[in-house]
Amino acid sequence: MIDFAGFSLLGILFASLIAFALAIEFGRYLGRRARSAGGEHVSTLEGAVLGLLALMIGFTFAMSLSRHEARREAVLSEANSIVSAAMLARLLPEPRNIEALTLLSDYTGIRLSLKAQFLTPDSLRAAVERSNVIQEKLWRLGIGLADTDNAMVPTGLFIQSLGQVFDNQTSRVAALRSHVPDIVLFGLYGIAVTAIGLLGYGSGVRPYQPRLPAYLVGSLIALVMLLIHDLDRPGSGFIHVSQLPMEEAAEAIAEQLGRPR
Repeated sequence: MIDFAGFSLLGILFASLIAFALAIEFGRYLGRRARSAGGEHVSTLEGAVLGLLALMIGFTFAMSLSRHEARREAVLSEANSIVSAAMLARLLPEPRNIEALTLLSDYTGIRLSLKAQFLTPDSLRAAVERSNVIQEKLWRLGIGLADTDNAMVPTGLFIQSLGQVFDNQTSRVAALRSHVPDIVLFGLYGIAVTAIGLLGYGSGVRPYQPRLPAYLVGSLIALVMLLIHDLDRPGSGFIHVSQLPMEEAAEAIAEQLGRPR
């Protein structure tokens, strides 16, 4: 099965426009051949299929938008958990507090790298592996402090906050990997090609019916589909998830360490 995520957005747009143009011309050719049979019911059929296409577009758009919002919420949750862990790290005894803050600063830098415009599965996997290394160091640091003095309240709270940081990484990675299923996109394109082909058929059946309205509708549908693909891609395109909460978290930790912003 074709993986839509493996194609560029411009490539998908051009392929959609070409497919819709071919559907219009093929439908128009069939309509001209069937012109003698009359086209009384073509308008009804066009309306029904276009209504089905509108329903399918709305359904697919809602799926892509919900995934986009999930990614935005994941960034906010992860940034909040990192800031909470950094605040609790300041309560740890020296020099463990500086060590924990340094590790959290490095960890936040890796999480910020996920805002790259071209986020590939390989780069995401590499970022997760680097994050896991720092997670292990933070966890060993917390466990070491707990073994030294298990009555320290800050240490227990710090370990608990690390669990939230680790859980939020899993949630964010899952959100980044979540896409509209390809079978849904195949269904959307199948209905779109059929609907636009019927527009071409109608323009061929009716005498003196120009192609322009069918091409305008096809172009608009292709642009809407491009928007759906853009929302569904966290690492490329024109619509991006704001990384401001993570940037502010990195600045806050740098300030606690006395580093320049």
